[in-house]
Amino acid sequence: MTTFFYAALIIVPAVVLMLSAFFTFRSRFNGKSAKKSMRINLVTFLVLILMVSILAFGVSATSEAPNTDAAPVQTTEQTTEETVSATQSNGLGLLAAGLVTGLAGIGGGIAVAAGAPAAIAATSEDPKSFGKSLIFVALGESIALYGVVISILILNKV
Repeated sequence: MTTFFYAALIIVPAVVLMLSAFFTFRSRFNGKSAKKSMRINLVTFLVLILMVSILAFGVSATSEAPNTDAAPVQTTEQTTEETVSATQSNGLGLLAAGLVTGLAGIGGGIAVAAGAPAAIAATSEDPKSFGKSLIFVALGESIALYGVVISILILNKV
């Protein structure tokens, strides 16, 4: 049963992302707005994150083997519970690190996408404003770097 969950954890998100990209390109070439295509992709991405999280928790819940011994030893039961707890916290830490990096990268991309054209326009009008413009673009890029730093801190804690 767990192999089904592992296969679903890998195959289903990939197929959904490919279908979403296909329908987005098709709707974009049919004349629909870019904002609507972006909304569809964003909703698909959020649903996939939710689905992968649920499947990951499902795999961790089903991978635990029940103890069928008539007289279980107390120390073995405690170490099994501690191991399961440590495994789940490691998984949540890895999930948190991935989300931090991904969301910070998306935020940095949005910031640079808004700041870079304005910086180019300001520099073309007044070449002396290049330094100030560069600072604003670098601030947008630093958002992604902060996400990577937080992700590294989370991975060191796990």
